[in-house]
Amino acid sequence: MTIVFSQGRIIANQHEIVIRLDGSSRVTLQASVDDCRLIGKGANVVTAVGSGINWSVKLDDENQLQQLAADVGMAIDG
Repeated sequence: MTIVFSQGRIIANQHEIVIRLDGSSRVTLQASVDDCRLIGKGANVVTAVGSGINWSVKLDDENQLQQLAADVGMAIDG
């Protein structure tokens, strides 16, 4: 599933989350779903901490976070 937000797009499935940021640098962030955490309560942040990875991205709104949670089968913390 693909979710478009103001800074780029999220491509997600039950196994991994890939975030492609727009701009000339074309940054791509990738992590296993097991290494990710979804933080709600107005923060609307996707974080990934694991073996060699450590990043976070703020989404535009809670609807995007809820859609991502449904796509990957994760609960939202907070």
